[in-house]
Amino acid sequence: MSTSTLLELFGGFMAACVALWFVAMNRFVAIDIPASRPAPLAGLTSIATAVRAYLQRPGLLASVGLLLLRLSIGGLMIHHGQEKLADPQQFANTYVASLHLPFPLFFSYAAGFSELIGSWLVILGLLTPVGALALSGTMTVAAYQHISTAGFNIYVLELVLLYLGGSLALLFNGPGRFSFDAGIVPAMLDDLSTANDNDVEPAVSSHDSGELRSIPVAVNSSARG
Repeated sequence: MSTSTLLELFGGFMAACVALWFVAMNRFVAIDIPASRPAPLAGLTSIATAVRAYLQRPGLLASVGLLLLRLSIGGLMIHHGQEKLADPQQFANTYVASLHLPFPLFFSYAAGFSELIGSWLVILGLLTPVGALALSGTMTVAAYQHISTAGFNIYVLELVLLYLGGSLALLFNGPGRFSFDAGIVPAMLDDLSTANDNDVEPAVSSHDSGELRSIPVAVNSSARG
């Protein structure tokens, strides 16, 4: 079995483990917020709303298009990460050294793992902003390297720009409805919101009732005579 195949299997296995971990956390972890402390999500309602809008904004056809884009970008980017990790020293000497960066071998490994793991995250739609950001970052550096060495040569830049544009589109538009993010994150936010409401409302009602019981009632004695 070749090294590239082993790396692909390893990346897929790790991404699947992360996906199963998120599903298990969402299904089995009970969230307990003490009633004596202010609820931590009280000030995060707007953030939760923005996250839901980011994940559930695209319609059906748009989500199908985003799914095809994720499969295309992620599936084609996997072998780029495999090539870098199969011979990281050669990639460091050929590409990273031309950028005059320190520790070229370290950046070679960083680029390879970013592309390999980021591709699987994009394909699965799991932590899609993280995966899309990883791919966008490596493609931005690749575009800079090509421009600095070969100038604005469209035949050299076209593939890098296609990957960069697709990654940025996923970063800004989200993964669509056919993704792990769209199925897991809103459910987690609903669970947190429900736990927050259940802990805050009884505390407020008991406090208010205590205040009402302590209000003195004045009796007008002159009205009796």
